Amino acid sequence: MNDSPKYVVSATLQSADWNNSTILGPYSAEAIRALKDRIEGTIYVSGSATLVRAMLADGLLDELHLFVFPLALGEGQRLFEDGGRPARLTLAASESYESGVVHLDYRPAQ
Repeated sequence: MNDSPKYVVSATLQSADWNNSTILGPYSAEAIRALKDRIEGTIYVSGSATLVRAMLADGLLDELHLFVFPLALGEGQRLFEDGGRPARLTLAASESYESGVVHLDYRPAQ
């Protein structure tokens, strides 16, 4: 198992049972900026469209990796909500797989 530090953004968790984890508390752009300044390496966000939207709106994302699956459900949570602030992104890389999944790597447009 990966022993690199894990930072958890949560308004409800008071403690983390995961190895080498720190609760940052509820989302705070200032806390994320301070974390980016303090640590070396990459911060990965997995499984939270709400957190990604907030970080994108606050200019905290350096890269956005999207995996598009060839399945149309017609319902469900959207990454980009109606009425959200526009974000200009530039496609940095793309990769397709035999399964039909496409990986898109975006960066903020300059």
